[in-house]
Amino acid sequence: MSENNYGFTTNAIHGSTMRDGYGALIMPIYNSSTFIFDSTAQGAARFALEEPGYIYSRIGCPTCTALEETLAKLEGGEASIVTVSGMGAITATIWTCISAGEEIVADKTLYGCTFEFFEHHLSRFGVKVHFIEMTNEDELRAALNDRTRIVYLETPANPNLKITDIEKTAKIAHDFNPAIKVICDNTFCSPYIQRPLELGADIVVHSATKYINGHGDLLAGVVVSDAETINNIRLVGIKDMTGAFMPANEAYLVARGLKTLEIRMQRHCDNAMKVARYLKTNDKVEKVFYPGLEEHEGHEIAKKQMNGLYGGMVSFIVKGGREKAAIVADNVKVATLAVSLGAAETLIEHPASMTHSPYTEEELEAAGIPAGLIRFSVGLENPEDIIRDLEQAFAKI
Repeated sequence: MSENNYGFTTNAIHGSTMRDGYGALIMPIYNSSTFIFDSTAQGAARFALEEPGYIYSRIGCPTCTALEETLAKLEGGEASIVTVSGMGAITATIWTCISAGEEIVADKTLYGCTFEFFEHHLSRFGVKVHFIEMTNEDELRAALNDRTRIVYLETPANPNLKITDIEKTAKIAHDFNPAIKVICDNTFCSPYIQRPLELGADIVVHSATKYINGHGDLLAGVVVSDAETINNIRLVGIKDMTGAFMPANEAYLVARGLKTLEIRMQRHCDNAMKVARYLKTNDKVEKVFYPGLEEHEGHEIAKKQMNGLYGGMVSFIVKGGREKAAIVADNVKVATLAVSLGAAETLIEHPASMTHSPYTEEELEAAGIPAGLIRFSVGLENPEDIIRDLEQAFAKI
């Protein structure tokens, strides 16, 4: 059987063709900061990119290369690069693809730190960002101009799980200018559920801290794209600008987590659907956001582009606003009050005061993030225990 016909988990386990020189089953941790050259001529050839091989662990090491090969295969890309965090992946990519005087069109609903980077920092370097409702085709078309270099989105969006049609967005951008890079943050889905490159996106970024690693014990990021783009990010955004390359220890752990990604995502999705259906029946909940619910505004698009699964994230608005939402978040016992997501443990947080605190009150309203919204990362516990935990927390209101 050709490896092109292998299933997802087979590729997650056997995706890299690299082998350790001593026959180790698992790619070892290469904790060397630098690598030996056979001669000055070889060193010069590697620095000139005329000969493959390792130079310095800020841009590559065998442990990381093996992980990069696997992640590229799972996302359907030619190549990938691993980074120290999700924000490392995003910033290294943006700095590589944008210059002063150029512009970005971004969805108005983004992870708080991504929004802060776009809104409050890129402008200091002469980059203009237009925040739009990406699901509105007319807004997207109106925002594009001859200075646009990047169209940036998350789907499902953090934290309200808004769904954007990746294929339609990419087509509009590329019809306007094929050189525009459509960048999609795929953190909430993982490549098991959604593969934006197959839908027309040019670059995929992840906080691999989340589902890709899945164990809440490290920080990591990844960028997947065509080989030329990844090479540019490695040599510009990583080597020269951010230095945000993943250490070998983290690469080893992420590769270990990947092997159970399919199994974990199935459980996350199953549990999340049960939690979402329970929340629909709770009279203290104003609205539930979960793409798997038929009444979700983006359900039909999600069904088309999310591989028949809808992820492990559920958000909901508690009646009574911020004060009542805080009571629920403060009184869970099985769930843990903490930011992040995608771990085995169920996590609960209040976006308006935590992950999305960089937004002003007006910006939160425009982005569809009300004060009473709770973001719930449904873990791998028994679903009955998660639901009972929510019931006793709601009872405190």
